[in-house]
Amino acid sequence: MLMREIEAQDDAALAQIIRQALEAANLARPGTAYFDPELEHLSRYYQAAPDRGYVVAVSDDGVVLGGAGYAPYAPAQQVAELQKVYLTPAARGRGLSYQLLQAVEQRAKQAGFRHLYLETHHTLTAARHVYEKMGFQELPGPMQTANHQTMDRFMIKDL
Repeated sequence: MLMREIEAQDDAALAQIIRQALEAANLARPGTAYFDPELEHLSRYYQAAPDRGYVVAVSDDGVVLGGAGYAPYAPAQQVAELQKVYLTPAARGRGLSYQLLQAVEQRAKQAGFRHLYLETHHTLTAARHVYEKMGFQELPGPMQTANHQTMDRFMIKDL
């Protein structure tokens, strides 16, 4: 398996992985990543500025398994947001989420961020378990006005 920066050739596969995961979780609705305007062109979004990035996990035979990204959230406080952490169903349960998060944390820290923030949903128990094991602490509410109004759990981690 390979972990690498996102490329344009990954866009369609990642959009499909994200949409299918949200559909399976009954979260394919406004206020989630399902309707993000940049979803069809994630590579363009994450490559547009040096303070954001997206790591893609690719199988040995070249199949995109999923990915995770970060972008500025509260730059004055050196906070980046963990974004679009999704895997194919076949890739789940193998520790890949932890590897993706570690890669994102390293890159966000190298970009000058000191904290990593995320928004998730109470029904995404497996994801919340991973976040907790990686050291994220739950917050009582969003740090700012939530971008994804459907999300109802908010977490942060010091880098």
